[in-house]
Amino acid sequence: MEMMNDQPSGLDDPDYARFAWRRYRRILAWMILPSIGAAGIALGWMHWFGNGLTLPLALALAFGVGLTIFTSAALMGLIFLSSGTGHDEDADRASREIFESRGD
Repeated sequence: MEMMNDQPSGLDDPDYARFAWRRYRRILAWMILPSIGAAGIALGWMHWFGNGLTLPLALALAFGVGLTIFTSAALMGLIFLSSGTGHDEDADRASREIFESRGD
């Protein structure tokens, strides 16, 4: 069975980890704007084509749409972080080693 490389990769390296997390936070900071924009578009749509907006409905709509877009951006950012730091390759290599050792 082949052993995994013991060299630190990706987020195990403190300098690269700082760089990667800074890039992730920068992506999230920029994604606040599209989240607010999507909430504004949803509010505008409901104002023009709906039967009127009450304050609770407007707040629920704005937070629901805005947080949905922002959560999607956060999850996509984590996918990019994982892929860009080599953790996906490490996990793939480890799972291949497990399956090869089992004979599957």
